[in-house]
Amino acid sequence: MEKNFTTRTGLIIGDEGINKLKNSNVIVFGVGGVGSFVAEAIARAGVGNLTIVDFDDVDITNINRQLPALHSTVGKYKVEVMKDRILDINPDINIKAIREVYNKDTSESILCENYDYVVDAIDMVTSKIHLIETCKNKGLEIISSMGMGNKLDPTKIEVIDIHKTTICPLARVMRKELKDRKIKKLKVVYSTEQPKELKKKILNGKKVTPGSVSFVPSVGGLIIASVVINDLLNKK
Repeated sequence: MEKNFTTRTGLIIGDEGINKLKNSNVIVFGVGGVGSFVAEAIARAGVGNLTIVDFDDVDITNINRQLPALHSTVGKYKVEVMKDRILDINPDINIKAIREVYNKDTSESILCENYDYVVDAIDMVTSKIHLIETCKNKGLEIISSMGMGNKLDPTKIEVIDIHKTTICPLARVMRKELKDRKIKKLKVVYSTEQPKELKKKILNGKKVTPGSVSFVPSVGGLIIASVVINDLLNKK
């Protein structure tokens, strides 16, 4: 048997599963602490068509938790670093790197394909809401990441509907905004852990920068990837 990077995956999901993933089309919004792990795990699983969207460049403070962040990549665009990394995993993947901020003005040009799955790993609430509402209107499957900052226990992360979430401050805001827009269902990955009180505070404008560690957002991202891959495999 000829070996390739999907050989071990194929032992579990078979040739039919491998072909289904190869023909799938996924878009990931945000390739930071959560999204970079989503994108890489999806690529390693064998998804053949992947779009990644992020405007930011790599900052030295990203190194503690983000796949594109190394001392050698500080100042480089995250989507370009991730694109090169993913092509090194699967040289045959059809990958697009879009360096844009997602908002109402860029939505139409970015969401221009019939994606099989949309991943929301965006930080900004207004952008998250617009993306979710747009996907619901278009009938696109979407999963959204809630807050992974100020937490230390990855075992508290779970997959649930947004309207059943508790504790998470971001999820609380999202519940209200989605309820106002009559969006009744949204699959999310969130943590039931109470946010930790910060030992120090760094202000970014008027906002306090959340604390983070390597092993919480990454686990959240891998859980999202598992949901996406399993849903794609089970899709009729």
